[in-house]
Amino acid sequence: MRGLLNNTRLAMISNRSMPYSTIIPVLGYSDVPQAVEWLTRVFGLTERLRIADHRVQLSFGPGDLVVTQSATSGASDSHSIMVRVADVDTHYLRSRQGGAQIFGEPATFPYGERQYSAADLGGHVWTFSQSVADVDPGSWGGILIDRAVSNSCKQTR
Repeated sequence: MRGLLNNTRLAMISNRSMPYSTIIPVLGYSDVPQAVEWLTRVFGLTERLRIADHRVQLSFGPGDLVVTQSATSGASDSHSIMVRVADVDTHYLRSRQGGAQIFGEPATFPYGERQYSAADLGGHVWTFSQSVADVDPGSWGGILIDRAVSNSCKQTR
Protein backbone atom coordinates (compact mmCIF):
# COMPACT_ATOMS: atom_id res chain seq x y z
CA MET A 1 0.00 0.00 0.00
CA ARG A 2 2.88 2.39 0.75
CA GLY A 3 4.06 2.30 -2.88
CA LEU A 4 0.53 2.88 -4.11
CA LEU A 5 0.11 5.96 -1.91
CA ASN A 6 3.54 7.33 -2.87
CA ASN A 7 2.78 6.99 -6.59
CA THR A 8 -0.65 8.63 -6.65
CA ARG A 9 0.60 11.31 -9.08
CA LEU A 10 0.46 8.72 -11.86
CA ALA A 11 -3.30 8.24 -11.51
CA MET A 12 -4.42 11.81 -10.74
CA ILE A 13 -6.05 14.02 -13.32
CA SER A 14 -5.16 17.69 -13.66
CA ASN A 15 -7.68 20.30 -12.43
CA ARG A 16 -7.17 24.03 -13.04
CA SER A 17 -9.06 24.75 -9.80
CA MET A 18 -6.57 22.84 -7.63
CA PRO A 19 -2.83 23.32 -7.05
CA TYR A 20 -0.74 20.61 -8.71
CA SER A 21 1.22 19.70 -5.57
CA THR A 22 0.46 16.47 -3.77
CA ILE A 23 0.75 17.91 -0.24
CA ILE A 24 -0.67 21.40 0.22
CA PRO A 25 -0.32 23.31 3.51
CA VAL A 26 -3.37 25.44 4.36
CA LEU A 27 -2.53 28.44 6.56
CA GLY A 28 -5.12 30.63 8.25
CA TYR A 29 -4.80 34.40 8.59
CA SER A 30 -7.21 36.95 10.02
CA ASP A 31 -6.70 39.21 6.95
CA VAL A 32 -6.20 37.15 3.79
CA PRO A 33 -5.49 40.04 1.34
CA GLN A 34 -2.90 41.48 3.73
CA ALA A 35 -1.28 38.06 4.22
CA VAL A 36 -1.12 37.44 0.47
CA GLU A 37 0.41 40.85 -0.17
CA TRP A 38 3.02 40.21 2.52
CA LEU A 39 3.83 36.63 1.43
CA THR A 40 4.24 37.64 -2.22
CA ARG A 41 6.25 40.78 -1.46
CA VAL A 42 8.47 39.45 1.34
CA PHE A 43 8.81 35.72 0.59
CA GLY A 44 8.44 35.93 -3.20
CA LEU A 45 5.45 33.60 -3.52
CA THR A 46 3.25 33.97 -6.62
CA GLU A 47 -0.51 34.32 -6.49
CA ARG A 48 -2.08 31.46 -8.46
CA LEU A 49 -5.82 31.55 -7.78
CA ARG A 50 -8.06 33.90 -5.80
CA ILE A 51 -11.39 32.82 -4.30
CA ALA A 52 -13.14 36.04 -3.26
CA ASP A 53 -11.34 37.59 -0.26
CA HIS A 54 -11.29 34.48 1.93
CA ARG A 55 -8.98 32.02 0.14
CA VAL A 56 -5.93 32.29 -2.15
CA GLN A 57 -3.66 29.67 -3.68
CA LEU A 58 0.02 30.61 -3.81
CA SER A 59 2.96 28.97 -5.57
CA PHE A 60 6.68 28.94 -4.96
CA GLY A 61 8.69 26.97 -7.50
CA PRO A 62 7.16 23.50 -7.69
CA GLY A 63 5.34 23.91 -4.35
CA ASP A 64 1.94 25.30 -3.46
CA LEU A 65 0.07 26.47 -0.38
CA VAL A 66 -3.34 27.89 0.42
CA VAL A 67 -4.00 30.99 2.51
CA THR A 68 -7.47 30.97 4.06
CA GLN A 69 -9.59 33.08 6.38
CA SER A 70 -9.17 32.26 10.08
CA ALA A 71 -10.45 33.98 13.19
CA THR A 72 -6.88 34.51 14.41
CA SER A 73 -3.46 33.99 12.88
CA GLY A 74 -1.22 31.42 14.50
CA ALA A 75 -3.99 29.71 16.46
CA SER A 76 -4.07 25.92 16.52
CA ASP A 77 -7.10 25.97 14.21
CA SER A 78 -5.38 28.25 11.70
CA HIS A 79 -3.66 25.49 9.74
CA SER A 80 -4.35 22.15 8.14
CA ILE A 81 -2.81 19.90 5.53
CA MET A 82 -4.39 19.08 2.18
CA VAL A 83 -3.20 15.93 0.42
CA ARG A 84 -4.10 15.02 -3.14
CA VAL A 85 -4.88 11.32 -3.61
CA ALA A 86 -5.84 9.22 -6.64
CA ASP A 87 -8.84 7.53 -4.96
CA VAL A 88 -10.40 9.45 -2.07
CA ASP A 89 -13.07 6.83 -1.34
CA THR A 90 -10.51 4.06 -0.82
CA HIS A 91 -8.40 6.42 1.29
CA TYR A 92 -11.48 7.35 3.36
CA LEU A 93 -12.23 3.68 4.10
CA ARG A 94 -8.62 3.06 5.15
CA SER A 95 -8.65 6.11 7.45
CA ARG A 96 -11.98 5.17 9.01
CA GLN A 97 -10.83 1.57 9.59
CA GLY A 98 -7.59 2.89 11.09
CA GLY A 99 -9.45 4.93 13.70
CA ALA A 100 -9.07 8.46 12.35
CA GLN A 101 -11.64 10.98 13.58
CA ILE A 102 -13.62 11.54 10.37
CA PHE A 103 -15.55 14.81 9.90
CA GLY A 104 -17.81 13.53 7.12
CA GLU A 105 -17.97 11.15 4.19
CA PRO A 106 -16.30 12.13 0.90
CA ALA A 107 -18.26 14.77 -1.00
CA THR A 108 -17.87 16.14 -4.53
CA PHE A 109 -17.64 19.92 -4.91
CA PRO A 110 -18.33 22.27 -7.88
CA TYR A 111 -14.62 23.05 -8.23
CA GLY A 112 -13.87 19.50 -9.42
CA GLU A 113 -12.62 17.94 -6.19
CA ARG A 114 -13.97 15.06 -4.11
CA GLN A 115 -12.82 15.48 -0.50
CA TYR A 116 -13.14 14.42 3.11
CA SER A 117 -11.44 15.69 6.26
CA ALA A 118 -10.16 13.87 9.32
CA ALA A 119 -8.12 14.57 12.43
CA ASP A 120 -4.95 12.67 13.23
CA LEU A 121 -4.00 11.39 16.67
CA GLY A 122 -2.63 14.82 17.59
CA GLY A 123 -5.81 16.62 16.55
CA HIS A 124 -4.32 18.06 13.34
CA VAL A 125 -6.86 18.38 10.51
CA TRP A 126 -6.11 16.73 7.18
CA THR A 127 -8.21 17.12 4.02
CA PHE A 128 -7.78 14.41 1.39
CA SER A 129 -8.74 15.48 -2.13
CA GLN A 130 -9.20 13.69 -5.44
CA SER A 131 -9.53 15.66 -8.67
CA VAL A 132 -12.60 14.32 -10.46
CA ALA A 133 -12.82 16.97 -13.20
CA ASP A 134 -10.76 19.75 -14.73
CA VAL A 135 -12.88 22.77 -13.81
CA ASP A 136 -12.33 26.33 -14.99
CA PRO A 137 -12.10 28.35 -11.75
CA GLY A 138 -14.22 31.09 -13.35
CA SER A 139 -17.18 28.69 -13.50
CA TRP A 140 -17.49 28.68 -9.69
CA GLY A 141 -16.28 32.19 -8.86
CA GLY A 142 -12.51 31.71 -8.66
CA ILE A 143 -10.07 34.01 -10.45
CA LEU A 144 -7.03 32.29 -11.98
CA ILE A 145 -4.31 34.91 -11.57
CA ASP A 146 -1.27 33.45 -13.30
CA ARG A 147 -1.88 30.74 -15.90
CA ALA A 148 1.84 30.66 -16.66
CA VAL A 149 2.62 29.55 -13.08
CA SER A 150 0.06 26.74 -13.30
CA ASN A 151 1.36 25.52 -16.67
CA SER A 152 5.09 25.84 -15.89
CA CYS A 153 4.73 24.05 -12.56
CA LYS A 154 2.89 21.18 -14.24
CA GLN A 155 5.71 20.77 -16.75
CA THR A 156 8.53 20.80 -14.16
CA ARG A 157 7.00 18.42 -11.62
